[in-house]
Amino acid sequence: MIGCTLMVVGFPLGFHDTLHHMPVVRRAALASSFGLRFQGQGYFLTDARTHRGTSGAPVVMPVERQQVRRRSELGDLPWLLLGIHSSRLDLGSRDLEQDEALGLNCTWYADILMGLTEGLRPVGTRSGGNSPSP
Repeated sequence: MIGCTLMVVGFPLGFHDTLHHMPVVRRAALASSFGLRFQGQGYFLTDARTHRGTSGAPVVMPVERQQVRRRSELGDLPWLLLGIHSSRLDLGSRDLEQDEALGLNCTWYADILMGLTEGLRPVGTRSGGNSPSP
């Protein structure tokens, strides 16, 4: 799975389709083993050209319908959410004059984020239920 194509859907440097208010998609590649927490942390690495404004962007993997055992696993979406882009990764030991940036990025696993947000109530809801507040 390392090297497989991923997509980062976001607003790099605030750039987007202003007429339709839609984000843009950047191509990425999986740069570390998915499922193994890189350095024991809650993220995996992607190799992609990213910019400010991409933090919080979904990182998805295109999926062919033939690859899915049951249609219900995929629903109507032709992709799977793998995680949320967090930041570019760089080495503190890099010689800024001689070495280029790695071009690697940290993407938090979706399950980590689900665990962090579990029990939080949506904005605009009362603590007793899910109905919007007046």
